[in-house]
Amino acid sequence: MRLGTDRLTIQYAGGARPALDGVTLSIPSGCLTAVLGPNGSGKSTLLRALLGVSVPSKGTATLEERDVRAWDRRELARAVGVVPQSETVAFPITVREMVAMGRFPHLGPIQAEGWRDREAVDKALERCDISDLRNRQVTTLSGGELQRVRIARALAQEPRALALDEPTASLDLRHEMSILRLLRNWTDGGMTVLLITHQINLAARFADRMILLDRGHVAAEGTPSEVLRREVLERVYDWPVKVDEDPVTESLRVVPLS
Repeated sequence: MRLGTDRLTIQYAGGARPALDGVTLSIPSGCLTAVLGPNGSGKSTLLRALLGVSVPSKGTATLEERDVRAWDRRELARAVGVVPQSETVAFPITVREMVAMGRFPHLGPIQAEGWRDREAVDKALERCDISDLRNRQVTTLSGGELQRVRIARALAQEPRALALDEPTASLDLRHEMSILRLLRNWTDGGMTVLLITHQINLAARFADRMILLDRGHVAAEGTPSEVLRREVLERVYDWPVKVDEDPVTESLRVVPLS
């Protein structure tokens, strides 16, 4: 599933400058694309625009070359699975029940689950390696387990693309790596993944492409080697860095300097 923007500008009320200012991007199908940038650079705004949540002041955001605002909301939910940065579980619910919420775009208001829905939920639980947690209360899970459940819920939608906003925030090393490996495997299987992250080195290791935002503008776009250039990173992050190759992973590594 292709995503993109054409001269997209989003200005929030009271903002001193646009959150996004004339941004034109093409996010190819079947790739893991990481969106990077300092706080306030426009990363989450870009994601909301691509999902039709943030209304452009100018320009367009597109899915499959159609203006996202022209998509029916149920149709859009079947096409793109979303994992937001955070959410609150307000009532007791099991892991299986939470993952099954991903089937809502495929069901009517009072329609019961069918065999295909049950199959999709079971497959999502298996793909996220949480089948053994299916009967656990969500409130009893660790942070890493809960994040896997949220991703499984998005997968249960059977989407063509996944959009994730900081999915590894506050996770320990093992859960962080586990989630990135899952996303990489699904991308290799043909899924389009859009990942908002602050983790530059993990993005360099797992992403096919990167988008580096700076104060609402695209500072760089392309492969990790095209984006992770010292002079660009120092300008965007306003901090000296060294860029070299990690001898173990053979991916680029960004090291902040004193």
